[in-house]
Amino acid sequence: MRSAPTILHLDMDAFFAAVEQASKPSLRGKPVVVGGLGPRGVVATASYEARVHGVHSAMAMAHARRLCPNAAYLVPRFGLYRQISETVMGLLAEVSPLIEPLSLDEAFVDLEAADSQEDPRAVAVRLRATIREATGLTASVGLAGSKLLAKIASEKAKPDGLVVVDPGTERALLDPLPVRALWGVGPATAEHLRRAGIATVAEIAHAGEHELVRLLGKAHGTSLHAMAVGLDNRPVVADRDVKSISVEDTFDHDLTDRAQVRHEIDRLADRCVQRLRGAGRSGRTVVVKVRRFDFSTLTRSETLRAPTDDPVVVRETARRLVDGVDTTGGVRLLGVGVAGLADFTQEDLFAQSGGDPAGLPADREAPVAPPSPERARTWWPGQDVTHTQYGPGWVQGSGVGRVTVRFEVPADTAPGRVRTFVMDDPELSHSDPLLPVPRVLPEPLPQSAQPPEPQPPEPPSPSAPSRATRSAQPAGHSPPATSPKSR
Repeated sequence: MRSAPTILHLDMDAFFAAVEQASKPSLRGKPVVVGGLGPRGVVATASYEARVHGVHSAMAMAHARRLCPNAAYLVPRFGLYRQISETVMGLLAEVSPLIEPLSLDEAFVDLEAADSQEDPRAVAVRLRATIREATGLTASVGLAGSKLLAKIASEKAKPDGLVVVDPGTERALLDPLPVRALWGVGPATAEHLRRAGIATVAEIAHAGEHELVRLLGKAHGTSLHAMAVGLDNRPVVADRDVKSISVEDTFDHDLTDRAQVRHEIDRLADRCVQRLRGAGRSGRTVVVKVRRFDFSTLTRSETLRAPTDDPVVVRETARRLVDGVDTTGGVRLLGVGVAGLADFTQEDLFAQSGGDPAGLPADREAPVAPPSPERARTWWPGQDVTHTQYGPGWVQGSGVGRVTVRFEVPADTAPGRVRTFVMDDPELSHSDPLLPVPRVLPEPLPQSAQPPEPQPPEPPSPSAPSRATRSAQPAGHSPPATSPKSR
């Protein structure tokens, strides 16, 4: 535990949903939910307007739709999120060379590693303002002497705030919190503690280390008691070693056809290798995950003679593994992963797949199936599109042979026009996303600040357009005229 609040935890506010609102003027200030839109989809992020209705991350999308039926439900655009995340992480690197990214929108920063004597609070204020200026998005920041307290402080600061835990105030922050606020306390541990009459962090501290070891075991009990009294000496680590790389898909309908299961395994194996190569890694152990119709989950693995990033080897190994699992009742989820990662590959691994030196199996070519025309012309809400006549926009919805598009760009100050087209309109195509344009957001007044004295309005000039007239035409974007297909 440090004697000064020099560990900073930054968490972007409702990141995915905030990016969508910044990119789509018609959604600003409205409930937005991002996640899987299929029957078994799960909420990835909900905007604060949607959270008011009880929607939260990891909730079943069907449940979210019942709670907030009027929200905009959108598919994720991870490519865009990564671009903005890189901008944010770059700004963090300007503050300190020691950064521990936790996800696209979250990171620890060690301010002691910076070659600066600037007050940590001033650094945090400047960092939040810089992120707001560069991305148009807001971030919440916690400052404390440990990672645990900095993380809890940033949660307290949400949304768009800053909380500093000064030395000596740690217990005042921790004591009233529920036990789930501590790292390592999940639903099962929380229930175990509840049965023992322990519901808050203060009660964990009061119970003592001996009692917690009796309830939870030596390792868990000791670490939990230390956290409850505010002790956390974990350093900020810049490069956390990745132990495995994997991908998985949950299907809208259970897969019962064996050939379809194999096709999905091939597709997942190729995606996994793409991520593996993108990280510059290889691996020795191929893992297959199968969740069956009754929610039973099985994993199978096979360790190769040497690390590989060969898609043929991974595909063939994954196929062998899934062939050993009974899938006749139906499969709702499949996953393929590679573990035992290394920074090198053994080139001569073709023999492991029973193939030839060219890297292909002896009996067939690699199963690289192009997407079907139907799949290529699928329109999901939130996808970026462009029309040869009307320009860029995004899909609001589709069905019964029609797709509805709202034509607007991030720089617009008013919602764009909506038009409907036939699903296979040749002038409509998918496009790359446009980066959000930083907007000038109002800064909160300091508590000691007083609003200025109101000034009488100046009489309008006869030649100046009215406010309503100026806002009716967004700068730099002239909406097209309404057509009979518009709605």
